[in-house]
Amino acid sequence: MIPWLSADDPFPPVERALDEPNGLLAAGGDLSPQRLLAAYRHGVFPWYSAGQPILWWSPDPRMVLYVDEFRISRSLRKTVRAGRFDVRADTAFADVVENCARTPRPGQYGTWITPAIIDAYVALHRLGYAHSIESWQDGELVGGLYGVCLGRVFFGESMFAWRNDASKVAMVTLVDLLRRAAVPLVDCQQQTAHLESLGARPISRGDFAAELSKLIGWPASAAMFHVKQSDLVRTSDQIE
Repeated sequence: MIPWLSADDPFPPVERALDEPNGLLAAGGDLSPQRLLAAYRHGVFPWYSAGQPILWWSPDPRMVLYVDEFRISRSLRKTVRAGRFDVRADTAFADVVENCARTPRPGQYGTWITPAIIDAYVALHRLGYAHSIESWQDGELVGGLYGVCLGRVFFGESMFAWRNDASKVAMVTLVDLLRRAAVPLVDCQQQTAHLESLGARPISRGDFAAELSKLIGWPASAAMFHVKQSDLVRTSDQIE
């Protein structure tokens, strides 16, 4: 039976998450900043469809990207070096989330990024915890990603691209910012071929919990996103 969270209830231990469906831990609660931050510190994230209660997940295995294992294909190197996109940080957070909500996903009908989710993450952004990396072309937002940064972990939530490689270039920039700030881990949540192509890999829930316990207590690292556009990666500076 799935625990139902009331307003002040803590999350149950992640090892109690159900194997089927993969990693369902609890339901209920709310999407307040306090609840969301507690979830990420616990290794838990919300994922549910419109009309469902809030569902909280801790999958096993967990897809992660170690920053030092990030892979850039030859074609992506060319795109980055060509400077096709202007890359910015935290200049259009709500627009990035809304574009992620509108992006069709293979095998997925509708979106889990509901208006309530958008409002919740915009609130986290205003508090300095949620961030976006954006790819712009000719003054138009054409790709990007968003997530939550706590301690020395970036918890990736979603990405979108209206131009080829637009989200990948945003990912290159994110990884470079994380590397500069000594943030070694990106939580990718669930396994996809796209993430695998960039070097992400699955680890066990237990290993993820161990990594989180080492990294989550470090001071907040939001300052890494407070950079001028000219300081963001637009060339091949981070590409060997």
